[in-house]
Amino acid sequence: MSRPAGSAAPAQVPKLRRGRAARTSGVHYPRWYWQSFAAPAIVWLLVFFLLPLYTVLSIAFGTVDPILRTPVPVWQPWWWTTAHVAEGLDKTFGLFQTVYLRTFGYVLVASAICLVLGYAVAYYVARYAGRRKTLLLVLLISPLWISYLMRMLAWINLLQPDGYVNRVLTFLQIVPEPVGWLEGRGITVILGLVYGYIPYMILPLYAFLDRIDVDLLESGRDLGANPLSTFLRVTLPLSRPAILAGLVIVSLPMFGDYFTNTLLSGSPSTTMIGNLIDDSIYTAGQQPEAAVLIVILMLLLLIPIGYYLRSTARTAAAR
Repeated sequence: MSRPAGSAAPAQVPKLRRGRAARTSGVHYPRWYWQSFAAPAIVWLLVFFLLPLYTVLSIAFGTVDPILRTPVPVWQPWWWTTAHVAEGLDKTFGLFQTVYLRTFGYVLVASAICLVLGYAVAYYVARYAGRRKTLLLVLLISPLWISYLMRMLAWINLLQPDGYVNRVLTFLQIVPEPVGWLEGRGITVILGLVYGYIPYMILPLYAFLDRIDVDLLESGRDLGANPLSTFLRVTLPLSRPAILAGLVIVSLPMFGDYFTNTLLSGSPSTTMIGNLIDDSIYTAGQQPEAAVLIVILMLLLLIPIGYYLRSTARTAAAR
């Protein structure tokens, strides 16, 4: 199509350079410049994650010294043996099956309680705390400044036969005599998990709820929705990424937790996967079994991690 006579040629718009290279104040940064900022973290992960992981694999596929009963890691993959792996899989789907099911049950219930309680607290702080928001945030973070061991010891003092919990229950005549909370009760382990990990649920939920535009909520009310309908149709769907993040942050450490059960129960009837791993590590000749259990647990936990990554990727693509 010919250009009309006398008309000026259209200005050629320079094409933006593809890739990561950027121009700031006329300075050209090479493509690798910004990527190099990730180098320290990558080196850190290579040294302190991949090397320990390879050590665990070398022990899992290694052997045991027949005299000293100590693990002998095999660093060459072509010399790996699957004897301990097969034994670990047999125990996982046989002898340890009850322990795995119990652990999944404990983590599921504890994570659900953390979500319900944490969401309520985070929602209140984000929406109605007002001037007290900073104070409440400090109070929510303050348990993280205290050692996990000290927090569990405080929980033990509360649940002892002569602790405050039993005193209140007997005073109100809810129970006729003190309850043995520390005598191998699953509910005690679940409450201990909730007590220990609920701050990690509240913080990501609060951070996300506080960023939700209030105009969206007001638009829902203007369209005739009541507060409950606005919450279910607007707030809850928008906070789904935060819910998934909180569940991942809380539930993954629970699967490997052994300290809570050891302190609050110590009974075989409440044994979790973390306790099996801990017992195997400190039992002569059982270290390869512990390494196999660690690998199996890591593979199982890749499922929720993969779902979380896929869900967040879909959310980001939808935006």
